[in-house]
Amino acid sequence: MIDQPDTATRTYEASSMWQQIGEAHLNQEMIADLAGFKNSEVNYRLALVNVQTNGVRFLKTLVYGLAGSLSEDAWAGLTRIRHREVGDPISVTYHGEQVDLDYLRAALELEFIAKRVDLDKAEVLEIGAGYGRTAHAIISNHELSGYCVVDLPNTLELSRKYLAAVLTGEQFAKVEFVPVDKIESTLADRTFDLCINIDSMAEMSAETVRSYLALIDQQCRHFYVNNPVGKYMDKSLDSHARGEEAVARALSTGLLTNIIDIHDNRAVEAQARNYVEAYVPGPDWKCVADEWARPWSYLWQALYQRQGR
Repeated sequence: MIDQPDTATRTYEASSMWQQIGEAHLNQEMIADLAGFKNSEVNYRLALVNVQTNGVRFLKTLVYGLAGSLSEDAWAGLTRIRHREVGDPISVTYHGEQVDLDYLRAALELEFIAKRVDLDKAEVLEIGAGYGRTAHAIISNHELSGYCVVDLPNTLELSRKYLAAVLTGEQFAKVEFVPVDKIESTLADRTFDLCINIDSMAEMSAETVRSYLALIDQQCRHFYVNNPVGKYMDKSLDSHARGEEAVARALSTGLLTNIIDIHDNRAVEAQARNYVEAYVPGPDWKCVADEWARPWSYLWQALYQRQGR
């Protein structure tokens, strides 16, 4: 037990650190007006760390909280994905596992899909695989017949290198890489049990998205889509760091160009109805499940199933 000072020797004074904080950030001038103080050094010293300089802190906090919320099935799926550390992701340690946001998302997406689609022995087509984390997650958890990745040439080369590094030789042999200019010649007359698109159809031209939906309509049995429900113009998120021209390009792509408040759950849910309708591949398809795709407020996921064919 700590020895308690008697009344005569008790002291109540600011440490040298807080003396400096008080002089620099909590002086009379800075606290004279309440306007905006919660977005200033005043509050960054009292409660909220500076959002401009603490991005990694917030990312790790998000990952930590999300890891703790996973269901048993999702956690088991995550831990079966080996070599997640390749590429040095920003991660936290949870239950002895190194966990990063990309693979947390993959575990949640896989849980959503696997509840509704039999993936064992399935033929899977992924449009726009990025570096390949979704393929890595699914192949690590299910014995597929094959996994076909369609993408732009440079991204395709990245996913090829990454998947070769993280999969076993037997697993990697099941992956086929198809550049976008070879889609018609390579995929003609083939059928897939599941097609996946995550976070890229919103960045394509509307014409390209419709072309992919036509391909899915003709050649796939299920379609999983996880994309933004709409566009947003909240400059406080990134100060439009890539420039206004890049913002204009982003606003013009995809099927859903309505600008909404992506941090208003009612606005997101209302726009989600348009989202579900927009991504129906064809008249013979039905949406069998849809919901918010954690953790980003503006992402929605939906699974469609072809009926009667």
